[in-house]
Amino acid sequence: MLVDQNAESRDPTLSWCGRFLITSYEKLTIINESLMSILVVGGTGTLGRQIVRRALDEGHSVRCLVRSYSRASFLREWGAELVGGDICEAETIAPSFAGGEITAVIDAATARATDSLGVRDVDWQGKVNLIQAAKEAGVDRYVFLSILHADRFPKVPLMEIKRCTEAYLQQLEMNYTVLQPCGFLQGLIGQYAIPILENQSVWVPDSSSPVAYMDTQDIAKFAVRSLSVPATERRAFPVVGPKVWTPTEIVALCEKLSARQAKITSTPTGVLNLVRSTLRWFKWSANIADRLAFADVFSSGQSLTEAMDETYSTFDIDPAETTELEPYLEEYFGRILKKLRQIDYEQSITAKESKRKKTLRF
Repeated sequence: MLVDQNAESRDPTLSWCGRFLITSYEKLTIINESLMSILVVGGTGTLGRQIVRRALDEGHSVRCLVRSYSRASFLREWGAELVGGDICEAETIAPSFAGGEITAVIDAATARATDSLGVRDVDWQGKVNLIQAAKEAGVDRYVFLSILHADRFPKVPLMEIKRCTEAYLQQLEMNYTVLQPCGFLQGLIGQYAIPILENQSVWVPDSSSPVAYMDTQDIAKFAVRSLSVPATERRAFPVVGPKVWTPTEIVALCEKLSARQAKITSTPTGVLNLVRSTLRWFKWSANIADRLAFADVFSSGQSLTEAMDETYSTFDIDPAETTELEPYLEEYFGRILKKLRQIDYEQSITAKESKRKKTLRF
């Protein structure tokens, strides 16, 4: 931008305006340079959708690789671009990088228990396909969502595959960041809160490990922030909540907040292992068997947590911003119970009106 150097002596106001415009222009340039075009994989999942939402809210351009346009329609409504493809079919990934605009990939994809393909197909071969496609497209920034302590459970398929993927990234000349969560607060709603509200059984293992659950919105914050922090490149970080919780403690908290008694059903680990061994004989249930193997992680007795001091410091995120389990469940139960009371009130009014009309007829 060219400014008349003599303008200041002729018109101080013009000089002030000129300096303001230059400063504003420089700030906008810095902001624009910090914004990225991100490809999010797994954007319809519990964590992936929060990553998409966070990236869009921060002004980044977001493209999502999706298998189903209808299932991912809400991502388009938020402002993301959808591209059809499947990481298990290598030839369908390339269009996601069309135009050379993508500067980073955030990989939050994983096989669902109901998928026809298993964790070896999706979480290993699919990820290798995706990483190779990113390298061929010249993308140098890759954020991988792994699992905490994956190296400690070689007999659990998903954990071993996550460990192998981390090792694979380390061998490549690519600026990756590995984030290692261990459990989502959102998952506790279906596992504990809803069954207690609906007077259904809550399934609890006979032995359990304390877990430091974290809100997926907080994990998404770390995922997006990593793209703008060079110190996170080629490193792995735990992303876990501030406190570990056992199933018994979570059930007690849900009972307190809902004022309802939980119906607890204990599931012996031996029974789960027997079921898993049986399911492995059938192709259609192999993926479910692999998921059941994850019970070994939560029944190992090892605390799923790590110190977060270095993570918060490196990412420059205030620990006080992290959502804790108690207020998270308190907000959930408060909202749901208020809605239930409103429904009960409306039903009572309807019943009284119906009774009044019936009385008038006679």
